[in-house]
Amino acid sequence: MTRELLDRALIEEATKKSGLIWVRGSGEPAARALWHVWHEGAACLVGDGPGEQPLPGLTDGSSAEVTVRSKDKGGRLVSWTARVVQLPPGTEAWDASVAELKGKRLNAPDGEAMTERWARECRVLRLEPTGATVPLPEGTLAEAPRPSPATTRREIPAGLPRLLLKRRRRK
Repeated sequence: MTRELLDRALIEEATKKSGLIWVRGSGEPAARALWHVWHEGAACLVGDGPGEQPLPGLTDGSSAEVTVRSKDKGGRLVSWTARVVQLPPGTEAWDASVAELKGKRLNAPDGEAMTERWARECRVLRLEPTGATVPLPEGTLAEAPRPSPATTRREIPAGLPRLLLKRRRRK
C-alpha cells in the first residue's frame, strides 16, 4: 500500500511541476511532447483543433504512456500509464479543466474566445494515472525530427561577418 502511495505522489509532483510531458498514445510508434496542466489528479490536455497541439492515438477509453521530464535538467524523472478520458463540452469537469488550461495557453490567436473555439473544434482530455510507475528505459529514446513545414536556417549572407566586425571595432 505505501509503495502505491509513493508512486502516486511522485507522479503528481513531477507532472505538476513540468510544463511539458511526453505522451505515447496506443498504436503510436513514438511519444510526442505536449503541454498540459495538472488538475484534480490528472494531466489535462487540449488539442486536435486549428492552432492547437495534435493528440494522435489518444482516444476516449484508451491507454497512454506518459514520461515526465525534470524542469531544470530536462532528464526523465518518471513514466506512468494513463487512462484517456475525453471531457464533453459544457460539463462541470470540462469547465473546470478548461479554466485551468486557459491560464496556461500561450499566444492564443483568439484570446478570451478560445474556450468557445475549444468547445466547437477541439478535444479536452484527462490523462488519469492507473497506478504504479513504469520502469525508465536504459538507452536513449532519441529519434530523427518529424517532418514539418517549418524552415531551417539558411547560409548567412557573405557581408554579414564584416558588418558585425565593424560594429565591434567602433565600441
